[in-house]
Amino acid sequence: MQIPAPQTAKAPRILLVTAGIDRHARELIRAFGDRGAEIRVVELAAIGFDTGAPHGLAIPGFPDALPDAVCLRTMDAGSFEQVTRRLGVLHALSRVGVIVSNDARAVENCVDKSATSFLLARAGIPSPRSYAVETRAEAARLLAREARPMVLKPLFGAQGKGLKLIASEADLPLEAETAGGVYYLQHFAGVATNGRFADIRVLVSAGRVAAAMRRESAGWITNIKQGAEALPMPPDPEFEALAIAATEAVGGDFCGVDLLRDEAGRAQVIEVNSMPAWTGLKRASGQDIAAIRAADLLVRVAATGRRAATADALAAS
Repeated sequence: MQIPAPQTAKAPRILLVTAGIDRHARELIRAFGDRGAEIRVVELAAIGFDTGAPHGLAIPGFPDALPDAVCLRTMDAGSFEQVTRRLGVLHALSRVGVIVSNDARAVENCVDKSATSFLLARAGIPSPRSYAVETRAEAARLLAREARPMVLKPLFGAQGKGLKLIASEADLPLEAETAGGVYYLQHFAGVATNGRFADIRVLVSAGRVAAAMRRESAGWITNIKQGAEALPMPPDPEFEALAIAATEAVGGDFCGVDLLRDEAGRAQVIEVNSMPAWTGLKRASGQDIAAIRAADLLVRVAATGRRAATADALAAS
């Protein structure tokens, strides 16, 4: 799908990668177009490797050149092999000089919650203690040792799906009933105030806080997709600094960071999302998230002083 820009061929060429043309993709198409960019939209599954091509890739809409930048909105679901190949495409785009946001390494660091926890801990960022093991016996041993509620999360989950609060060994599913045979367990840090749970979503773009919201729910799962309410969030320097640091720790440049205060009042980073949605955030903050996303990526393109190389130039290099 191509949405031509109304101006000259010198317009920056942006490849919007998305698993579908949803509300967010439509907002991004409009935002990039409003800023003079030429947009092509493609599913990541449609980009292939072609070792006979000058740049080694077969990109729909780019027979003779490369895009100036890739804006990754969402990845298509698929088998392990398909997802591995698609991440390989993102890696390849970065290696041939295309700006990819977020790039494959950041996506890998965020989509695997155990990798996120590892990187947060390595960076000294406060986050609930987490474990990732592959047997129920080991998960039960950890649960008994910790003697506190823990949250069992799908390693590759999103939008609050598949979360389970584990209070005892009896709550642990069988290995065949887990997501991929992995037990990712995180200390439960939620606190109910007046019968409601809350956390904070901070959106970081280009190294700064672009928007924030408070999410409240009668239940302990506070994702908007699970029915939580999106509320305005006043500035909080501690949360904002942690969100920026967490985004840097995973190597991202556009991330949604979830935080809360535990029962002792300490700020904790719960998760980092490299492909965040923003419907509730836009409503709560009043910010045009797609416009921020587009503007920041185009500033990055302009800062490199490059335009996509032609196939002839690539072949000669």
